[in-house]
Amino acid sequence: MIKSRLCDLVGIKYPIIQAGMGPFSNNNLCVATANAGVLGLLSMSGLCGREIQPYVYNAWVKTADGSPDDDMATAVEKVLLRTYNKTKDKGGVFGINVMVSAEMKKEADIIINKAIEVREKHPEMKKNFKVIFTSAGDPVGWHDKIKGAGFIWMHVVPSVKGALRCKKAGVDVIVASGHEGGFHTSWEPVHSMILLPAVVEAVSDEKTLVCGAGGYCDGKTLAAALVLGGDGAQMGTRFIATQESDFNQLWKDSIVAAGDRGTLVARGFVGPARWLKNPVSEEHARNTLKKSPGVYLGEPDDMSTIDFSLIQYELDALEATFNSNKDKALMAGGEAAQRINDIPTVNDLVQEIAKETEDILKGVQKKFLA
Repeated sequence: MIKSRLCDLVGIKYPIIQAGMGPFSNNNLCVATANAGVLGLLSMSGLCGREIQPYVYNAWVKTADGSPDDDMATAVEKVLLRTYNKTKDKGGVFGINVMVSAEMKKEADIIINKAIEVREKHPEMKKNFKVIFTSAGDPVGWHDKIKGAGFIWMHVVPSVKGALRCKKAGVDVIVASGHEGGFHTSWEPVHSMILLPAVVEAVSDEKTLVCGAGGYCDGKTLAAALVLGGDGAQMGTRFIATQESDFNQLWKDSIVAAGDRGTLVARGFVGPARWLKNPVSEEHARNTLKKSPGVYLGEPDDMSTIDFSLIQYELDALEATFNSNKDKALMAGGEAAQRINDIPTVNDLVQEIAKETEDILKGVQKKFLA
């Protein structure tokens, strides 16, 4: 059976993290992955756009056993209790993914404060609700709140510089996200084959774990992450294309159909983003080249300088995706999409990945070392 320091730290069976993907709900997916023996992450991003994307908020709270009338804090409490009740009997471990960029600090404070409050109110949850995973922002400044409440803290970065910042902040598990990953990517692209071992060399020690993200989707790639020195791998796109995934059938089918060279990079809400290739995303890429060329030059812009028509294009296309309007849909996905050919149950997928990883690792010494 494969095992790593990530398994020991978090209490999971397999060294896999299910990415906390938005903008739509992944509340059901998180339950399924946690119960399958990996770390399930609830995406909180769907709670943060109630005014501009009410359809996202309403669908999110529905899968949280909540109501559209719930405020953000109430919705957080309901989804945590729901997830705990659906994972406690199988010992599933889960966490929340919270964006902590400067623009999202108010929302991040509400979400994290409520998560701490709920777990203190229900201490039995501590066996299952163990992780706060932060993203899309600077980790420095969050240590006392997250670690002070007894959570395992994870943060995702696209660079060695970002990993060193996490080390300074006291993050427990640093996730090194290569440019192959779906949706939000970095302004300066570094791919997983370079990034993961570089981050391992820079920060991994007895107190700091490192996992890979970006391109990981099966036993071959998980084995690679472990051989490169990682303690595990985060998988996003692969888990979208599962039967229990909350993402709609159009999105799942589009991943399976992606094929060779099936993604591209264009502007996203918080910077560069990787999208499944279709006429809508190709048009978005052409518009990005004209209106936000820094996406391709590594020169960041922001909401104060960008032509907002790019963002509005994304918002309109995501609503089309939500409504399964194939002709106008824009769907995020990593380069791993071209290696995904089916839509299995989560448990079957995890078991397949675990067996393939174990077989590969057992065979390496026999095949290559005299």
